[in-house]
Amino acid sequence: MIRFGKSEVFIKPKGLSFKKNQDNNIILPPIAIGVFSKYLFYEIIEKFKCQEVGMIHNVNFEKNVYILNYKNHSFTFFMAGVGGPTIARDIEDLHVQGVKKIIILGNCGVLDSSIEDCSIIIPNLAYREEGTSYHYVEESDTIEVNPKYKEEFIKLLNELDFNYTIGATWSTDAFYRETIDKIEYYKKLNVKTVEMEAATIAAVCQYLNMDYFTFYYAGDNLDSIEWDERSFNELSNIDKKKKVVILAMELAVKLDRS
Repeated sequence: MIRFGKSEVFIKPKGLSFKKNQDNNIILPPIAIGVFSKYLFYEIIEKFKCQEVGMIHNVNFEKNVYILNYKNHSFTFFMAGVGGPTIARDIEDLHVQGVKKIIILGNCGVLDSSIEDCSIIIPNLAYREEGTSYHYVEESDTIEVNPKYKEEFIKLLNELDFNYTIGATWSTDAFYRETIDKIEYYKKLNVKTVEMEAATIAAVCQYLNMDYFTFYYAGDNLDSIEWDERSFNELSNIDKKKKVVILAMELAVKLDRS
């Protein structure tokens, strides 16, 4: 059982950590873009000459946070943490530092083999089989995902000729416990994907009253007799994946103009 806390929090997020030459009073650009893949993250930093402005600090690692300039717009850019607890901390710390809207993209497994490798998936509902979301929103089997910006994103996908799927996702925190019986259970519910963060992103942003949008590019296929890795390896189909990050940046431009 996870007990939902209703009183004031005891430990409050403090925001970013900083190196000696960085401005520890910085207010970040209000729209942030987070990507899970380290390869895509470093690709964007190098290509767009991003400015390092601080760090998200954890006990055993630090992640640099950057300002990304794209089409005369400035965005916060970060490597999204894998799993509910890590992405929750990312969002909380960035929010303290001035972020008001957040776009997060990454890989996911598919429960429907007809979904093309590297095609776009927009989750609209998450089955909460992780733990972190229950600390931000009271208990329920599911949580709505992406209540805003679906229409804007779909328009963008159509403009840029991307295939996409809309549907429910299964959020887990046990990668090696995606068992055959669970896969069949969620397939019967017409769930399209499995990943580790959607329910948490939705819950944390709801708790903080933050606008957000999260989407995936299709990776490994679980709708098969044996595990079909497809482009689970982040370097597989890397050129297609690079284009997906640009989608997030284009959406950020649209939101910044609105």
